[in-house]
Amino acid sequence: MKKFLKISMVIVLVALVVWVFFYLYKQTKKSPVVYETEQPQITNIIKKTVATGSIVPRKEIQIKPQESGIINQIYVQPGDMVKEGDLIARIQIIPEMIQVNEAETRLEKARLAYENAKIEFEKTQELFKNKVITESQYLSDKLNYEIAKEDLESAQNNLQLIKEGVLKKAGSQTNTLIRSTTAGMVLDVPVEVGNSVIKSNTFNDGTTIAIVADMREMVFEGMVDETEVGKIKEGMQLLLTIGALDEEKFTAILEFISPKGVEENGAIQFEIKAAVQLQEGSFIRAGYSATADIVLDRRDSVLAIKEKLVTFKEDSTFVEVMTEPQVFEKRLIKTGLSDGINIEVVEGLTEDDKVKVPL
Repeated sequence: MKKFLKISMVIVLVALVVWVFFYLYKQTKKSPVVYETEQPQITNIIKKTVATGSIVPRKEIQIKPQESGIINQIYVQPGDMVKEGDLIARIQIIPEMIQVNEAETRLEKARLAYENAKIEFEKTQELFKNKVITESQYLSDKLNYEIAKEDLESAQNNLQLIKEGVLKKAGSQTNTLIRSTTAGMVLDVPVEVGNSVIKSNTFNDGTTIAIVADMREMVFEGMVDETEVGKIKEGMQLLLTIGALDEEKFTAILEFISPKGVEENGAIQFEIKAAVQLQEGSFIRAGYSATADIVLDRRDSVLAIKEKLVTFKEDSTFVEVMTEPQVFEKRLIKTGLSDGINIEVVEGLTEDDKVKVPL
């Protein structure tokens, strides 16, 4: 029995040693590396840079009052379409007491002068009928009377303008009615009934009653980094992606590049503007954020491969082409335009070549 146990232990020990040697041998034996390959393809290569910005109307007008006062009625709201001359709001003029007092004083003086000139003219007229005075004296007093009459009317109009902002004989022409100066859509009405408004003057821009814009002509306004601004020029095409309209793409034509850069977050940025080509039936709201792909250069229907397959060494550019299964040789090629993913192959490859994919 003891002899059987010893024999069994020896057999197990030998088997364990053999298994260990076999395992170590298998671990040290490397499997052959199999490289994948890719073939050049005919494709379009577009080199572009990206600019971020927003879509705004080309023509956006701020409607301001011609007189200071208080808003007592508003006739439009954001989204309404208006024509040039359409009524926007009405204001009630609150005159300054100093101006009112001066106007009333002027009116009283004009009234007294008119009454005196009238009395003098009536006397002169009677004397002229009786041929007591000459015609020249009569005409002189008549002129003074007519001047006094005009002065009185002018003083009355001045007082009425200060108090009411309108003349009765002017009809619908009044500074208290705010009208649109252009046709378009009302984008914003930043005032409410009861708000005080100020007319534009030397020291104040005036209160904005409404903002009206032509939504049929939109412009992309964005910023381009100084490293890219030298590569773009007026007339280039932009491909716009609007965040709120993911499914729609718009094109725009670059028409302005700022000659002066501004610093933003430590980098110099240059403003650009591009005319958006609106699609029929599409509506873009003012202020939409957008991203513009600016096409710097493009090649259509050219032979290209993935740039990761190309090895650049000094002035040489080469790839590894398979000559036999898993046998590769280096081949110099001439490359062209690259978009960062694909690169144009000008010389050195055909569509049938199989290029090694580096591990």
